[in-house]
Amino acid sequence: MSGDSAGHVARSTAAPGSGAAARTRVRRFLRTADGVAVDALYEPGAAGAGVAAGHPGDPSGTSDVDPAFDHVFVIAHGFTGDLDRPHVRRAARAFARHGAVVTFSFRGHGASGGRSTVGDREVLDLAAAVAWARGFGHARVTTVGFSMGGSVVLRHAALYGGEASTALYGGPGGEAGEAGGAGKAATDATDATDATGAADAAGRAEAREGASATEAARARAGAREEAAGSPGADARTDAVISVSAPARWYYRGTAPMRRLHWLVMRPTGRLVGRWGLRTRIHHREWDPVPLSPVAAAARIAPVPLLIVHGDRDAYFPLDHPRMLAAAAGDHGELWLEPGMGHAENAAPDPLLDRMARWAIAQAG
Repeated sequence: MSGDSAGHVARSTAAPGSGAAARTRVRRFLRTADGVAVDALYEPGAAGAGVAAGHPGDPSGTSDVDPAFDHVFVIAHGFTGDLDRPHVRRAARAFARHGAVVTFSFRGHGASGGRSTVGDREVLDLAAAVAWARGFGHARVTTVGFSMGGSVVLRHAALYGGEASTALYGGPGGEAGEAGGAGKAATDATDATDATGAADAAGRAEAREGASATEAARARAGAREEAAGSPGADARTDAVISVSAPARWYYRGTAPMRRLHWLVMRPTGRLVGRWGLRTRIHHREWDPVPLSPVAAAARIAPVPLLIVHGDRDAYFPLDHPRMLAAAAGDHGELWLEPGMGHAENAAPDPLLDRMARWAIAQAG
């Protein structure tokens, strides 16, 4: 496989689970649970030699693999990014020094199909990428999300995370109702890209706490079906790193977020997004409103969570990461980075390395 851009790339047909696939770069389109084609890239990075030695497809049958080399990082980019953007490639290179890396373009971004729902159905894109990453035989997966991607990794971990997801599916009205965004996404394949919005909804989320029994059942069945779109796929994550993420939806407290709302909510803004930023944005508002990042952070345990935020973030002030950390409780860790701005562009390589080492350390 070779190629640097989404438009000029030879896509490998090597299947996850083969020794060859584990040692080579693979680029392909994944299919999400609601039928969207997502452009994804697997790079063995530092894991290349280590995974091959203990991979299920290895003829030697050996299985003692250094945890640092049996780790795969799945990187979820921010709004208007894609897997070929320079800042995403730089982050991928940093994490590749510590393990294998999967990057992908969210729906409506880059070469992926569909239209962006600004953090709602994107959870299905991440689930497909995580299941694909696990198919290469890695023992541990860490999801790493930036900005919009940071909110998606939180919600993904809450929806796909063992005890937390069991509580979510069977929980009281607010939990089932907010989960309905993802559940409906998986079950309603005829409307492949629903809902757009851009940031906090305490009031609107609360209004949905009395979700109907029908919608709750739909959420439970749909979230199970969501597990990456293929029967038996394992879309759970073992650790979560959320960088520059909002704590709540519909936040308009900063000038950059007011501009983002104009981009998402106005027809002229969506035209600018499509032609100026290469991002195709859905025109519909969220219905129902998905689980908020702060609510998701409270449901991730026992999966370890790292929250990273810059003290010069122009989009989301420091009350956002502090709210996330408070919701996460003892299983969450908060790093407030002096001088750092927003998301991938602002994260220096030494910080990315520290984040990767944190993830490796969680493996014990």
